[in-house]
Amino acid sequence: MASVTAVRGSRRKRMSPAGSRLVPYVFVAPFVVLFIVFLIAPIGVAIANSLFSQQAAGLGFGGVERVFVGLDNYVRALQDHEFVVGFGRVLLYGVVQIPVMMIVAAALALLFDTGLVRGSRFFQFAVFLPYAVPGVIAALLWGFLYQPSVSPLVGGLSALGIDADFLAPGMVLWSIANVATWSTVGINMIILFAALQGVPREMYEAARIDGAGELRIALSIKIPMIAPAVLLTTLSSIIGTLQLFNEPQVLKSITSNIPSDYTPNMAVYAASTLDRNPNLASAMAVVLGLATLVVSVVVLRLTRRRNGVSDGV
Repeated sequence: MASVTAVRGSRRKRMSPAGSRLVPYVFVAPFVVLFIVFLIAPIGVAIANSLFSQQAAGLGFGGVERVFVGLDNYVRALQDHEFVVGFGRVLLYGVVQIPVMMIVAAALALLFDTGLVRGSRFFQFAVFLPYAVPGVIAALLWGFLYQPSVSPLVGGLSALGIDADFLAPGMVLWSIANVATWSTVGINMIILFAALQGVPREMYEAARIDGAGELRIALSIKIPMIAPAVLLTTLSSIIGTLQLFNEPQVLKSITSNIPSDYTPNMAVYAASTLDRNPNLASAMAVVLGLATLVVSVVVLRLTRRRNGVSDGV
């Protein structure tokens, strides 16, 4: 019996030390390839395109030639009044929309975490469901509700003597914010609720024994314990705000109060398609990407400094 076991063991192929060291790289390789192809390469192409310009050759009869212009496209982008105004518009949008969305998401997560809501699974699914609706479909749905001629919402408010125009110049930005909030509260609520499930329940019991109420437990224990999840959802919301595109682009078709360069992302799209200037569009895209990176890093640093964390980020 021992000889049979020895024979079987000798037949087994043993991986060499060099081969075993290659195994982690084999598993990581697909991610690295996809990361380079779908992220690094497009960024490199955009930066390269932003340094050139298409100019007519031979008094317009010699076709178009690609000319190196250095940082001229970046200067044009930063001197574009509507592009800069678009940044201010989305910053105002984010200052209001992100806190409102986070407060609603956190309140719902804390409410479901108490276990006092009957049928909480159903309500969690109902809150999460709008996130599953594609952004274009959500914008079309709310566009129907905003349009005075067909909206039951506007008609109902009119019956109550309230003259509501959700697409008016002073209201359209907040109508867009409402669509985004409706779509994103659910996923952020789920992330925060999942983080709350990882907090030890013994901490709550100890706080109750000390006389703390549910509000005090939520503010002093639950929210500080899920600070990393709050930071994650806040950063993703900031990035989404600076990249705002779907909602205003769809609503633009039903109102004249949303121009083609209403947000920075829309300005990039307009420069590429309407103005047919892909080089300027590339420069705008790089500026937008850098702005997103800077804002995200600043928020991350401020948050970690407030929490007493320093890691060189």
